[in-house]
This record gives sequence, C-alpha cells and structure tokens, in this order.
Amino acid sequence: MSSKTKVSSTSKSKKSTKINIKALTKKVKEIKKNMSKVIVGQEEVIDAMITALLADGHTLLEGVPGIAKTLMVRALSKAVSAEFKRIQFTPDLMPSDVTGVMAYKPETGEFYFKQGPVFTNLLLADEINRAPPKSQASMLESMQEKQVTIEKKTYKLPEPFIVYATQNPIETEGTYPLPEAQIDRFAFKVLVTYPEEDDEVEIIERFTGEQDSYDKLEDIKPILAADQVIELQKLIRKDVTISDELAKYIVRIVNLTRESEEVYMGASPRASLWMTIAAKASAAMEGRTYVNPIDIQKIAKNVLRHRVLIKPEYEFDGTTSEIIIDRILKHTPAPSIQS
Repeated sequence: MSSKTKVSSTSKSKKSTKINIKALTKKVKEIKKNMSKVIVGQEEVIDAMITALLADGHTLLEGVPGIAKTLMVRALSKAVSAEFKRIQFTPDLMPSDVTGVMAYKPETGEFYFKQGPVFTNLLLADEINRAPPKSQASMLESMQEKQVTIEKKTYKLPEPFIVYATQNPIETEGTYPLPEAQIDRFAFKVLVTYPEEDDEVEIIERFTGEQDSYDKLEDIKPILAADQVIELQKLIRKDVTISDELAKYIVRIVNLTRESEEVYMGASPRASLWMTIAAKASAAMEGRTYVNPIDIQKIAKNVLRHRVLIKPEYEFDGTTSEIIIDRILKHTPAPSIQS
C-alpha cells in the first residue's frame, strides 16, 4: 500500500510541471544517469530505447543471453513513473495469458473481462520468439491499434502503451521466428552486443558485492510521469519540424531498400513514417525543434534493419541488411544542414 501511495504522489507532483522541448534534454540526461546505476555502457541501446519511448514506438531488443536486455527495460520503467508489467513468453503461453479472458463470477452468475498483462504502460515481452505463432499474434492488435478485442467487444489500452520485446538471435531450438507482419509492428530493432572490456570489468566490480544489479533498481528515481510522456510525444510530433528536402531524403532511402537486387522485400511506407517520427524525437532529445540529416542517419539502421529482407542466395554469401543500409546511406546525398 505504501509503495503505491508513493508512486501516486510522485505522478501528481510531476503532473503539474509542464515540459517543453528545451527541458527535454535535461530530462533525458537524468534518465540516462539513473539507468547508469544498474547499466554499465550500452549508451547507444539506451539512447535508442528512450528515442522509441518519445516517438511512441515499440522496440525489439535482440542479443544473446546475459547482456542485460531485460534489466535495461526494467531500469527504464523505473525512470518513467508509469505502470510496468512483464510477460515471460514460453511455448505453453496462451493468447488469453496476454490479452485477458472472460471470467465467470459465481456471486452474480455473470461473465466479466479479466484484463491480461497487456493492459499497462510499459510492457516487457521477454523472449517473445519462444511463444507459438498464435500467442505472438495476440499482440498484433494491441501493438498497432492499442486496443484488445474479446468476444466482439473492444477494450482500449492505457496511455502511453509501449512494448519492449527481447529475443535471442542464436538459439533456434524451441523458438518460433516472428512473422514479417509482427516484426513490422516494431518501430525499432536494436542489436544489443557484448559490453566493452573496461565496462565488463566495472560490471564485476559493481555487482559482485552486497548488492546485485537488480537490487540497485530501487535506487533509480522517477524522472518522467506517464502523463508527461504523452505530452512529450504529442509535442515532438507537433513542434519539431522537418523540411521537404529531408522528407524526400527519407523516402529516397526507403525506396532504395526496395530497389536493391539482393533484397526480396524492402521497407514499407511504415518505415518512412517511423524514420520521420524517430528523427524528430532524436532532434528533440538534443534540444532542437528541427530535424537535420544526422538525426535521420542516426536512427536509420534501427528503423530499417528488420524491414530489409535479403534473398537467400545473397544471404548465404554474407550479405546482411546492415550492409545494404550502410551502402544506401553512403551513396545517397543528404541535403545540407540548416539551422
């Protein structure tokens, strides 16, 4: 009871404080500083996760076990004073375990809707590729339309609603690869790699004493309330501008992914939308109200890598979506930067 009261009072105190684009830079720095209490290194991954949050987009975190994917999501949820839930995806997971189920109430003799864990603000879909396709598909409506339909009745999800999903790219036994329709629902696909050698030494020094990394989650202070996140998401879309030249630059990059002979499926128009919104969020995080080419180049791989599918014969020769995107960015002239 006391912990709930504490979160509630924090949200109320922050609700009265208006945030603008200039103040956002400070908030982002505070979030990163708080997350660094439990996360060592991984600055690019954390930056991408915050960008996705502000862009109101879902993120797929891919990496081998033991590199703090789950911990990073937990740390971010602590820095944002919003409701957080976790679903551990397993082969026996049912769709109703995600969305909810119609339950019978003996006292009244009536059925009522019992909400599933998807009804939250920040959802961690842990090891999402371990659940069968039917259970994975239960996330489609919630991720795209932010609602759940049960028994022909639609229930709106809370706002904000952001999914951070994790998956292991190496282990294939007992896993179910996400279909293209599911993958395309993610605004970002972020690759989480091994820590640098110095960072790994610091991890050992910091988390092999009296407290481990999960104990230190309690040291993270809430920086943004849920209503502030919604306010910032709207503000970024409205107040951060992008020139016609840069919009054409984005579309040209996306179109080139479809024209490459090594690709059997390029990025959809949804990629153009997410590149624009994510570039706006990236600009806002640096205190700017306009997008420049560097913002676009910074977020391009995260938006495109899961939407560019390589033909098997080229994939066998070592061609990857990363190589294609690098080539496109290198050979596509960017408009000159104007302040």
